[in-house]
Amino acid sequence: MADRSAKPWYATAAYLYVLHLDSPALAWEYLRRHPDYRHDWLRRRRQPDAAGHWGLRLLEDPALDARDAHPAWFPDHDAVVQLYPDADPPPDALCFEFWKLPGHKYLIHDGKRLVLVARWPGCCLRFVLAPGLADGMAYAYAIRACAVPCARYHAFAVALDRLAAAADAAPVATARPRPSLSQLQEVHTLQALDATLAGASLREVAEGLFGVDAVVADWHKDSALRARVRRLVRRGEALMRGGYRSLAQLPPVAAQ
Repeated sequence: MADRSAKPWYATAAYLYVLHLDSPALAWEYLRRHPDYRHDWLRRRRQPDAAGHWGLRLLEDPALDARDAHPAWFPDHDAVVQLYPDADPPPDALCFEFWKLPGHKYLIHDGKRLVLVARWPGCCLRFVLAPGLADGMAYAYAIRACAVPCARYHAFAVALDRLAAAADAAPVATARPRPSLSQLQEVHTLQALDATLAGASLREVAEGLFGVDAVVADWHKDSALRARVRRLVRRGEALMRGGYRSLAQLPPVAAQ
């Protein structure tokens, strides 16, 4: 029998960070596994326009997982907050204070704009900073106009509520709830996808996800376990090959 420790996809603990990713970050986890995307990354100097094929402004390094990568999706997710200088601020206007934003902060230029990403346990917010905005200036939020604004406004309001709650809270130890079934599904789907891309059989995938004993006890042509593993493999393939856009709540990529 092959050494299981030599198979990176076999260790479920290596995937636990996925439990804390939001939808745009999860989408990146599937896209970065696409063999054609990885090929485009290697040829990026000869194909500078390849990012648009994947619905990105710029190609991101597929070797980076979602904890370190900052893919610039196009168009923006509805929850991205745009910040502009307030042209007519009231006397009690709030000022933009970079260092008072909660969490770990990352500044990225996506080829067109300056993007600020703030991450703290259980949350990630993304801001687009207008060119004229500077620390200490009064500022205003902006949301794009659309035919059906309610859903977009709701995502925008949820993001602002999270920001306000985090900014007002004192830094204390937090207890995270047990992962939901949907979160566990993402862990298992990515694990199954990696195993499949590495050439593992369905049975090997099942052993990695659910253990050898479970496979020995329930692995036959019509078993529920086999059907479950087959669904995970198919789901991973579908998300990698375009479904990541829906997962991130982004429109399909327009035909080039």
